[in-house]
Amino acid sequence: MGEGFQFFDIILFAAIAAFLVLRLRSVLGKRTGHEQRPGQDPFQPSRQRQQQGSDGSDRDTVVPMPGRAEDNGVTDEDLKKAADKAETPLSAGLTQIKLADRDFDEDGFAEGAKGAFEMVVNAYAQGDRKTLRQLLANDVYGDFEQAIDEREKAGQTLETTLVNIREAEIIEAELQNRTAFVTVKFVSEQINVLKDAEGNVVEGDAEQVLDVTDIWTFARNTRSRDPNWTLVATRSPE
Repeated sequence: MGEGFQFFDIILFAAIAAFLVLRLRSVLGKRTGHEQRPGQDPFQPSRQRQQQGSDGSDRDTVVPMPGRAEDNGVTDEDLKKAADKAETPLSAGLTQIKLADRDFDEDGFAEGAKGAFEMVVNAYAQGDRKTLRQLLANDVYGDFEQAIDEREKAGQTLETTLVNIREAEIIEAELQNRTAFVTVKFVSEQINVLKDAEGNVVEGDAEQVLDVTDIWTFARNTRSRDPNWTLVATRSPE
C-alpha cells in the first residue's frame, strides 16, 4: 500500500464437502498441485452485468486504488482518436481510461489491487460478509455469500494463508460508456485447508504452498464522484 495513492471506501470449499472444494477453486482460481483443474467459473458475471459497474453501497474499507471521478471535458471523439492511435487493445483501453480520469495510474492501481485481493481472499476464508459486501458487485457477492453459507451449514471452516502475491499484472482495460473496466492477473502463493466440525482436514495440506492464478475485473464509473472500484468478475485462466 504505497503512500500517495488516493483512498477509497471499498476497496474467494466433499457430497457437500466436495461441492465446497470445487466452489473454492472457482472463487480463488487455478491451483497447481495434485487437485483437479476447475471447470467453468460460475463466479464470472455476464458482460451485461459488468456494464452495471459499482453497486453504490456504503463502504468503510479503505484500499488505495487511484481514480477520481469528474467530467473533465473529454469527448467521445477524443476517446476514439486515442484508441485508434494505440498499438494494442490494452494500451487503447488504458489510454482512454487515463483521458476520462486524469488521476488514473496503472502502477498505482495494480498496487492497490493487491490490497483488495488480500482483503477478499482473507474475508472469504473468514466468512466476513461485511468486508466482502463492501468490495464486491451484487452478483459476485451473492455467489460468495452462498458458498460461505454452504460451508457454515456443513460445519466446516476454511483456513487460508496468503503467503505472497508474486504478480499483479493488468492484462485488459476497457472504457464502456465512461465506465472503466480493468482486469488484473494475480499470481499468488497460498495455503488452503478445509476442516470439518471436529477439526479434521477435509481438503488441503497445511504444509503445502500452492501457486494460484486468478483473473479479476474491477469497474468504476469515471463520471461519478464516488472513487470506489468494485470487483465485478472473477475467472480462472483458460
